[in-house]
Formats: sequence, C-alpha cells, structure tokens
Amino acid sequence: MDLSALGKWIVILGLSLAAIGGLLWLAGKSGLPLGSLPGDIRVERPGFSFSFPVVTCIVISIVLTILANVFLWFFRK
Repeated sequence: MDLSALGKWIVILGLSLAAIGGLLWLAGKSGLPLGSLPGDIRVERPGFSFSFPVVTCIVISIVLTILANVFLWFFRK
C-alpha cells in the first residue's frame, strides 16, 4: 500500500470518528435517556458506583445494525 492510499484511509477514519463523536454529542444534548433505560444495571454505594448499561447497548447495537444494512444495501446498487 502506498502512502497516499494510507493517508486517504486515515483521513476517512478520522472524519468517521468525528461524525460519530458529533452524533454522540448531539444525542447527549437531546435528552435521550441512554444509560438509564429500564434494565440497565446501576449500583450506587457510599464511595462506590457501578453502571452497566445492558439495554442501552442492545438498543444501540440494533440501531447500528439497521443503519449498516441500509448503508450497504444503498451502495450495492
């Protein structure tokens, strides 16, 4: 692989990460209850807190799977 192709992929990866970061930032400001859905595990004790967002991970996984399938279907044609 030549350096120009490597540079192109690094730029694409960087722009993708920036887009994902922007979407997460907007999702945080939109008031979506991600991380506090029913079924998410949260333990809070004095001096200790633990959070494992099980349902949030499942919801995000489903949404990303649908988006990836639509994206791949769109670019196959």
